[in-house]
Amino acid sequence: MNIKSSQVLVEEAKKSIETLSPEEVKRLFDKKEITLVDIRDIRELWSVGTIENSKHIPRGMLEFWLDPESSYYNANKIGEIKKMVLFCAAGFRSALATKSLVDMGFKNVANVDGGFDALKNAGLKVVEKEKK
Repeated sequence: MNIKSSQVLVEEAKKSIETLSPEEVKRLFDKKEITLVDIRDIRELWSVGTIENSKHIPRGMLEFWLDPESSYYNANKIGEIKKMVLFCAAGFRSALATKSLVDMGFKNVANVDGGFDALKNAGLKVVEKEKK
C-alpha cells in the first residue's frame, strides 16, 4: 500500500496556510486582535491546561462546529471569532486543521508555529481546564 505519510500531509498543508510565530501570536492576542482556538483533545487540556481565554474546539468537531449548515453549528458555543489562530500540542494537527478551514473558504485563519508549548514559552498564560 502506497499512502502519503502524515508528515508529508503536514508539510503540504504548511505551504498553503499562514503560520504565525508564538511571539506574533502573543502580540496579537494581547491586543485582542485574534481568537486562539485550542484543537487538542479534552484529555490534553485536563492534563496540561490551556491558554487563558482561548476557545476549545476539538479537532474532530472543528469543521462541523464552524459550518453554519451543520447540525452541530452553534454560534453561541463559538461566540464572536476574530482572526482564528489554531494550535495543538506541536503544530501538526493544527496545520492540517487550518488547511481544512482554508479549503472550506475561511480567509482569516492561521496556525501557531510550535503549538501549545511554544505559546507557553512565549509567555501566554496557561490555566487549568476543569472537568465538567
